[in-house]
Amino acid sequence: MLDELKKIGSLMFREGLVSSHVGSLSVRHGDKIYITKRDVMLGELQDGDIAEVDLVGDLGEASVELPAHRAIYRETKALAIIHAYPVNATAISITDNKVVPQDGEGLRLFHSAAIVRSHQAVGSDETVRLLPSFLQGTNVVAVVKGQGSFAIGKNLEEAYKFTSALESSCKILIAIRSSGSGNRPSPAVSISNNPNRDKPAQRRSAIPPGIGVMDRSRYHKR
Repeated sequence: MLDELKKIGSLMFREGLVSSHVGSLSVRHGDKIYITKRDVMLGELQDGDIAEVDLVGDLGEASVELPAHRAIYRETKALAIIHAYPVNATAISITDNKVVPQDGEGLRLFHSAAIVRSHQAVGSDETVRLLPSFLQGTNVVAVVKGQGSFAIGKNLEEAYKFTSALESSCKILIAIRSSGSGNRPSPAVSISNNPNRDKPAQRRSAIPPGIGVMDRSRYHKR
């Protein structure tokens, strides 16, 4: 289990899903939770960086996100949880109400991701109360507004897969918006500020711009 935690933590850091000392990983075995301790480096986990805790009780040395992990384990079928800070997904959580991927892989793996609009920290009572309800049924990943993502799975690799897919889909969403290709309404034009308001409407040619008119004179009788 420790080797798996080290492997996933390293992959997350290398992919940029967490910065140096944020995020948390956990797995559940029966009534025990094995979770990374607070302020450890997920990219370089050591043997003493994992805490063993019960489904209820004090935090001890465990991550400050432990209350959220406990709530998710109690109210879902998750056997592993990843709390990451993917940059693009976190950015979208500040402006949007839901992550709806436009790429095939995102649609296949997680369909959509709810954004939990909690105004408090991840370990707060409000977030702990709200978060599990967004990870029910086929919902495998959610984003807490401005505070990163939570993904669940039957093991850490599956939770990592959903976290990685979420961030990839959000990169694509931001690229679409940056290119101006998003389905956004055109800005309204104010009549009072429109310099062409007094000009008569011009008929548009059926010939696309840049295409010349064919010379048909050779077909005329002379």
